[in-house]
Amino acid sequence: MSRFFIDENFMLQNETARILYHDYAKNMPIIDYHCHLSPKDIAENKKFKNITEVWLGGDHYKWRAIRSNGINEKYITGSSTDKEKFMKWAETMPYLLGNPLYHWTHLELKRYFGIDEVLSPETAEEIWEKCNSLLKTEDFSARGFILRSNVEALCTTDDPAYTLEYHKSIKNDRSFPVKVLPTLRPDKALNINSEGFAEYIQLLGKAANISISSMADLKKALTDRVEYFHENGCRISDHALEYAIYQEDDEKELERIFKNAQNGEAVSQTEADKYKTHMLAFLGREYAKRGWAMQLHMKTIRNNNTRMFKILGPDTGYDAMGDAPQAKALAQFLDALDSTGELPKVILYSLNPADDDILATIMGCFQGDEVPGKIQLGSAWWFNDHKAGMEKQMIALANLGLFRRFVGMLTDSRSFLSYTRHEYFRRILCNLVGRWAENGEVPKDMDLLGRMVQEISYYNAKNYFGL
Repeated sequence: MSRFFIDENFMLQNETARILYHDYAKNMPIIDYHCHLSPKDIAENKKFKNITEVWLGGDHYKWRAIRSNGINEKYITGSSTDKEKFMKWAETMPYLLGNPLYHWTHLELKRYFGIDEVLSPETAEEIWEKCNSLLKTEDFSARGFILRSNVEALCTTDDPAYTLEYHKSIKNDRSFPVKVLPTLRPDKALNINSEGFAEYIQLLGKAANISISSMADLKKALTDRVEYFHENGCRISDHALEYAIYQEDDEKELERIFKNAQNGEAVSQTEADKYKTHMLAFLGREYAKRGWAMQLHMKTIRNNNTRMFKILGPDTGYDAMGDAPQAKALAQFLDALDSTGELPKVILYSLNPADDDILATIMGCFQGDEVPGKIQLGSAWWFNDHKAGMEKQMIALANLGLFRRFVGMLTDSRSFLSYTRHEYFRRILCNLVGRWAENGEVPKDMDLLGRMVQEISYYNAKNYFGL
């Protein structure tokens, strides 16, 4: 039986890296400024019936891997038992060597359940029993996992129409010291050519207590919700874009496009881009007034498998990297806000790693004195949050910007066990900086380097978001 795959120096390949991690980075609190955890689960301190529910439920990273191993969908999202699904995950594990899921899996088993054994078909039964036994105990709950992970603050992802009732409940519960703050995600109000847009606008109007029949009404409703979110601790927005857009148009044309969509008429892609450009700029100005950060997640093509989308719906493992051109449009969008002094703090993410250098150079054109690193190159995201992807993103930022101002890692996860991704990132960060020092590329000054990794691990995010 294989044991002790992950030791204390996992991923730390030189002495400087080991010092930086153990003496400086390891014990820093976590600011998880972008995740998809359920605030309801946190408010109610959800308990999990077994390891499959907490570990495999909703995790499309794992689902994709199991599918790639030729396993029937009934053992992934289907009707099989939770134990059968866990066993199929264990069956897939020996084929994941070289994949970050192999590392994450064993970090999660070790950190949360004290399990050193490598997961495999041979060890699966024992690991299933041990995890489930621990999940019956008091501390193995949604809040317990967060507290054990040394999380100081986390930001969920929330539609403008949400009441934020669970965030309010958590804030008023003094027994739980972690800040759980909302993040505004207004995609449904901007995706004018998506199915259900007209119905969503009605829902948004009810939330804002406004009857929406014009662009002015829509802006008033969104402003109301932005202010409501602000009053409830929100300081960050998030926008999912297939590609960066910039299409100018006049108010009369935009009003026509909006009314057509409300009436259920078709909206072309060009019309949709004009509308979305206008509304993104409008929201950006609202964020700037309140000191928010605006996250732009770009270059995703979603729901590529039509057959499976009809069966399972979105966010089930059928998205991919996109390659649409976007550099000029992104620069024009940022410039439009900057030219009137209304550019908020912005974090730029691309799912396509070929964009790292492009984004790093564009952001350098729009920095400001409101906060250091006002425009950020977002951390290696989704398909890129592995060792090579993280190093590539950090090296691009170091080459073309101020690496020491980087706001660091996030989980972008629906799982309460994903906080080990911060540990994974910090180990890779320390190993990269340690390698630079060992190679004589930076001073081997542990105070200087140690402070830098602490800033990237924690302080920069705390100061940048004002949490």
